[in-house]
Amino acid sequence: MKEQLPRLDANPTLRERLRPYCRLGPGDVWEDPVAGHRVGILDATAAADVSRIMNGRRASLLINDPPYNLAVGHANTPHLSKMDLDSYLHFSWQWVSACLDVLADHAHVYVWLGADVNDHFQPLPDFMILMRQFAQVRPRNFITLRNQRGYGTQRNWMWVRQELLHYVKGDPPFQVVYTDIPKILRGYYKVVNGRRAENSERSKAPTLRPGNVWVDVQQVFYRLEENVPGCYAQKPLKAIERIIQSSSQPGDTLLDCFAHSGTTLLAGERLGRRVITFDNDPIFAEISIRRLERYRETGKTGWQWQTPFPELTIGD
Repeated sequence: MKEQLPRLDANPTLRERLRPYCRLGPGDVWEDPVAGHRVGILDATAAADVSRIMNGRRASLLINDPPYNLAVGHANTPHLSKMDLDSYLHFSWQWVSACLDVLADHAHVYVWLGADVNDHFQPLPDFMILMRQFAQVRPRNFITLRNQRGYGTQRNWMWVRQELLHYVKGDPPFQVVYTDIPKILRGYYKVVNGRRAENSERSKAPTLRPGNVWVDVQQVFYRLEENVPGCYAQKPLKAIERIIQSSSQPGDTLLDCFAHSGTTLLAGERLGRRVITFDNDPIFAEISIRRLERYRETGKTGWQWQTPFPELTIGD
C-alpha cells in the first residue's frame, strides 16, 4: 500500500490545493467545546502569541518538537529548514523565552532535538549551552529514543536515535511509569530480611521501567494506525503518552508550540489533560484538529495509509 498523501512540507503545489480545506488562518484559534483544548496558527517566537493562546492559563508540562535545523530527508523546506547556527539559536532563544513565561511555578520541559553529524552535531550541543542562560530551569535528564528503522550508509554506523532533553522548573512531581517489556532476567541477588532474594522478587512491577534509553517505541509509522500521511516529522504516540503520564497530572494544562501531526493533542485527549497547541502552518493545525475529531468519532489514532483530507482526490 502507498500513502495517499505525500510529504506536505516539500510539495508547494499540493499545499495550495489543501489550503482551502483548512478552517483556520494566521492568528486564528480553535476552541474545543468538549475538553477545552485550543489549537491555533501562531508564532512560537512571539511572546504575545504564546500568551494569547494560553489565555491566562499556566502549563505544568511543555513538550516541544521544533525544527532541528537540518535538511530532513535531504529536503530543505520552509517548514523543516536549514539556517545558519546563529539564526537558529536566536530562533530557539525566542521560543524558549516565550514558553517559560507561561509555565507554572513547578513544571516539566521536554524538547526533541536533532544533531547533524555533517555539521559538528549541530544544533544539539549549542542548544544545550543556550539553555544555561535560563536560570529558572535546570537539566533533569537526557533521553534517547531508539528507532526500529534507521538511516545511513554502508560506510557509517546506522543512525537509529532521537534525542529528548528534559528540564524542570521548580520541583514538579514525577510519576514512575513502566514499559510493557517483561522482566525476564534473573539475578542481582540481595539478602532481604535474612533471605537471599533475586531481582524479580524485589521488583515493584513485572515489567521494566523505561530509563532514559527507550527501546520499546515503534517508529515505522506506515505500519501503524497512528500514521499521519504527509507529516514527515511525526513523533510516536507511545513516547508522548509516556512523557505525559510521568510528568503531569489528570486535568493539567499542557503546551506544545509545534503541533505538526497533533500527537500531543491526541495524547492529552486520551489521558485527560487539557492541551494548548499551535503551529505556524494552517495545514498542520487542520490535521491536528482532524486527528482529534477522527479519534472521537472512530477511536482511530491516525490514518495509516489513508489521507486526512478525503475531500481532495490526489492522483499519482
